[in-house]
Amino acid sequence: MAMKKTTKDVILDAANRLFYAEGIRAVSVDAIAQKAGITKRTLYYHFKSKDDLVTGYLSSRDQPNLALFEKWFSEAEGSIADKTAAIFYHVAENARHSKWKGCGFLRTAAELANMPGHPAVLVGAAHKKKFESWLSTRYERAGLESPDCLARSVVLLMEGAFSTTLIHRDPDYARAAGRTAAIIVTMATEQPME
Repeated sequence: MAMKKTTKDVILDAANRLFYAEGIRAVSVDAIAQKAGITKRTLYYHFKSKDDLVTGYLSSRDQPNLALFEKWFSEAEGSIADKTAAIFYHVAENARHSKWKGCGFLRTAAELANMPGHPAVLVGAAHKKKFESWLSTRYERAGLESPDCLARSVVLLMEGAFSTTLIHRDPDYARAAGRTAAIIVTMATEQPME
């Protein structure tokens, strides 16, 4: 039996749909309350401000996104390089969908670029660091030299894949980044990275 969603969850679901589709600056608190089927007063009972709601929106995406990367990685067959590339290939497949708008963490950071200390920007930065740390752990377990450096290189490719795929609306950029990631991971299995 499915658990009934809390009001806070209903608000976050509405915020996820609207913020991801339209951007945080373009979406009003009124629109989110309407989408959630609640009053604005109820929304403010659960979130003290729009900034608090934006932070909650990104926080709610953190674990599901990391779990999805883990799933793609673990279900991929082949070498550690193949598993790394699989993450990029899945991003490319998702980017083919008309509702794909890129990385919500990256887009939010871009919208709040003039506010680097904003709590939502800090949540986004923490999410990106978790992904990097997760990759580093996988590379360390595989016995690769300099797993932190390798993970950082792959993260740079991932961020480039998200950005360039969104700009050009062409998933082949994500696939190309995946092939490049596979090459550098393969090289790391053959020799230590500097």
